[in-house]
Amino acid sequence: MKNIAALAFISIALISCKKETATITKVDPKTGKTITVEVPADSVKEITANPAIKDSLGIYTQTFKLEKGKTYPLTTYQRDVKTMSDPQGKTINGTSESTDEMSFTVNDVKNGIYDITINLIGKRNSQSAEGKTIVVDTKQPIPKEDNLKMIWNVNRALTGNKLNMKMDTKGNVISITGFDAIYTKITNALGTLIKDANQKASVVASLKESFNEKVLKQQFGKNLTIIPKKGVKIGEKWSESENADPSGKIKVTSNYVLKSVGNGIAEISVTGGIPKKEEKKTQGPMTHSISSELAQNGTIKFDQNTGWITNQNISVKTTQIETISDGKQSQSMKSVSNSSVMVNPSSK
Repeated sequence: MKNIAALAFISIALISCKKETATITKVDPKTGKTITVEVPADSVKEITANPAIKDSLGIYTQTFKLEKGKTYPLTTYQRDVKTMSDPQGKTINGTSESTDEMSFTVNDVKNGIYDITINLIGKRNSQSAEGKTIVVDTKQPIPKEDNLKMIWNVNRALTGNKLNMKMDTKGNVISITGFDAIYTKITNALGTLIKDANQKASVVASLKESFNEKVLKQQFGKNLTIIPKKGVKIGEKWSESENADPSGKIKVTSNYVLKSVGNGIAEISVTGGIPKKEEKKTQGPMTHSISSELAQNGTIKFDQNTGWITNQNISVKTTQIETISDGKQSQSMKSVSNSSVMVNPSSK
């Protein structure tokens, strides 16, 4: 699922013919919050005349117009509330939250290629169930629980680092480098926790599978540019599908509609998911069936003038029911997960 979205809004205040400044509202690249500032009127005319997300004959395309020296936030947050019901009707509730905080600093732009530093700032994970909450936060001291110390050490070694990214003005990620230094830092952090060399190597190898150039290029490539390269009209719908399981048999579909573009904001609505599917297996008199479905809806917002995502807020509901029956009696277990998937959640 593409994760990403929302940005700045520019509105010209009433300007007398004698005044040479204008008031604009935009997203602060450091905090992600909306602020109002006064700028030269000529600069407003230039921005509004040639924004990053603009139309030609009613067809909107997305590019990037990032400023050298500016830093753009990209914080992702997900909250999952899961409810499980057993055949006796007993219910168990659990909540998990995860936050990954990073930012992108534009060092230079030459020949249409951005040189960007990716700042890995912080990671936070928490789980709550049966009245107990555990938290692993790289901005807080190491947890006292032994089973959480390794997670904290790995996350702490992962954050506070920088990667270098090359991206063109159309949002194509050309390269991301700097991983080896981070892998070394993580290996050293595990040195005091894992004595067995093979076990240590296994942990690092597992991390490399999910944190590498290929994975991040795909993630940023999908998240930073939602609007199709060919462009779309206001109200036009387009769809994309990706694998929801390793086999590729189950696909999650995201349907997008360009709702509006104006006042410095491009807003896209998101729906879709995975249609209800049911699998049955019968052995003798016993039948085992599993039904599952996923539904999503929400919005993604981009800064019309820079093309950067300012806010995403998507709700995802997953339902799974597992039933065992002998033809006379049946027992079912139900699991429902309600998730909020956000980007730059502090943005308005």
